[in-house]
Amino acid sequence: MTQSNSRPWIAAVAGGVVGAALTAGTLLLAGPSLFGDRLVRDALIANPEMLIDAGNALRDRQHAETLSPIRASIERPFHSSWKGAEKPEVTLTYFYDYACGYCRQSNPDIERLLKEDKGLRVVYRELPILGPDSVAAARVSLAASKAGKFAAYHDALYAAGRPGPETIALAARAAGVPAQPTEDPAQEAELKANMTLASQLGATGTPLFVIGDRVINAAVGYDGLKEAVKAARDKS
Repeated sequence: MTQSNSRPWIAAVAGGVVGAALTAGTLLLAGPSLFGDRLVRDALIANPEMLIDAGNALRDRQHAETLSPIRASIERPFHSSWKGAEKPEVTLTYFYDYACGYCRQSNPDIERLLKEDKGLRVVYRELPILGPDSVAAARVSLAASKAGKFAAYHDALYAAGRPGPETIALAARAAGVPAQPTEDPAQEAELKANMTLASQLGATGTPLFVIGDRVINAAVGYDGLKEAVKAARDKS
């Protein structure tokens, strides 16, 4: 190849190299703006669970801010209104109503967790919002708790059925407490405090669970509760 014939080829190669370099530089500088949205979109389509994870992280962070000043009040049981570990690794606080069908549905899930997880404590908070029978059942429950007999009454009432005069009397008799307890300012203060706490947590009904930094206002079943307990334990 002669020198004269090689010059166009050399110029073409040089031009190609320079052009490639300029193109690469342009992409490097403009890439995030040109392709960022698409890359994010493609990543979310390929891994939609990222949205769920991000949403859960944001939710837990918001709940943590709400829970921080009231956590001690939430996790401190009223007398014997708790089951599980004396020195818990994780505390599950449970706002419930004896007349709530979803609470009844959740009860065996909670009992299963307690049986399997010896580092778990469940704190029970009365939230009687479904009528006079709910309130009556809650007041006897608090009286039983003060007498150190919460678990006996709680289990007996769930075994007896929906709260009413007969089932409440049956459960009270099984626990060895009066079916119509005397008025007690401490009980009324507890009920009022529970309503206030539930309101601060944005409750729309029962059941309401507080586990670590998670606030769950639904019956999420055994798997949902177990996952939340694990998440709380992993963060501790």
